[in-house]
Amino acid sequence: MTLSRILPGQILLVLVSLVFVGCEPNVPKSETGDKSAPSASASGSPTGTSGNLKRLIILTNGDSPYWDACRQGLLAAGSDLKLKDDGLVAELDVNDGTAQGQLSKLQQYATQSDIAGVGVSAIDAKNVAIADELRSLQKKGIKILTIDSDVDRSQFADARYAFIGTNNLAGGRLLGKCAAELKPEGGEYVTFVGFRGAQNAIDRIEGFAEGAGEKLNSKDTMEDGTDKTKARDNVRNAIRNHPDLNFLVGIWSYNAPAIVDVVKESNRRKDFTIVVFDAEPTAITAMKEGNIDAMVVQNPFGMGYEGIRALAALVRNQKETLTEMFPRYGQDGGDIFDTGLKVVIPSNESPLNPNHFEGVEVITLERFQEWLSKYDLTGS
Repeated sequence: MTLSRILPGQILLVLVSLVFVGCEPNVPKSETGDKSAPSASASGSPTGTSGNLKRLIILTNGDSPYWDACRQGLLAAGSDLKLKDDGLVAELDVNDGTAQGQLSKLQQYATQSDIAGVGVSAIDAKNVAIADELRSLQKKGIKILTIDSDVDRSQFADARYAFIGTNNLAGGRLLGKCAAELKPEGGEYVTFVGFRGAQNAIDRIEGFAEGAGEKLNSKDTMEDGTDKTKARDNVRNAIRNHPDLNFLVGIWSYNAPAIVDVVKESNRRKDFTIVVFDAEPTAITAMKEGNIDAMVVQNPFGMGYEGIRALAALVRNQKETLTEMFPRYGQDGGDIFDTGLKVVIPSNESPLNPNHFEGVEVITLERFQEWLSKYDLTGS
């Protein structure tokens, strides 16, 4: 994809060779999960005290450092697009990691008159109640997108205008190819994830199997419900239950530190190849210390930025912007905006050969960290 679809104007000139951003912005505690204070927004006004401003909300699937970068993209879009000039404000709303929590928030939105648009990371792709609530919000005139994780398009494509995020099937294939490249002789793997029913999880796990090839055999997919303690217990149980296991695969961002922690405590790093999605700050540290072999990194900043850009365009009826982002007619996937992927490896000494990944940027951790540091960022 072209970078001009990620960031506009002046920022584009700086980031022309770098698509991914992650950070931990300076925002009130409520935006990092502290529910005791009102959440802040791109206008600087606390939720509930923004006067006549209409809210554009991105609703997460759970609470993870992954969403810090999305929040920063959201805030940048709010500023760049001058939302306040049209009486709009952008916010991130953090879900509790359950489908019921997400449903409750959507139902709450339906009772509030100041909401103009919602982008939701669907925690369960096949959840009929969530899809019905999204349809209900649309009937009230609220603009709806899915961001980061889509609903089941075969059943619920009408529950949202479009999807913004990673091509998760392609991302899974990419991670599987990394695994196969790192250990061509193959072996056994277990995938670890929050909810196996989330569309991004379904696609990544399926894609991983395709990319890994016939020499890598899946032994299990272990679900933790975004419970960090259970995530670590799952890794312990996988190692215990599968004595020939030699690949550990993190599907959601916090699975990477869970895998690393357990492998370190068991002193068995040499026994496992570890490949993961996303680059949380702890995962970056783990790779620097030699405990992660490859990361497929998404663009949560772009998801936040483009999510708000699309919601604002829907509210403002900016058809040119919408046509650019979503060529909805005449081609498959016209209701999807792909925010891209890249691969991060520990160093140039990695057995992974960048020349085998045509069309995908493969960069060393040092280069990745230099770029993050340049923009005072901590992860992606």
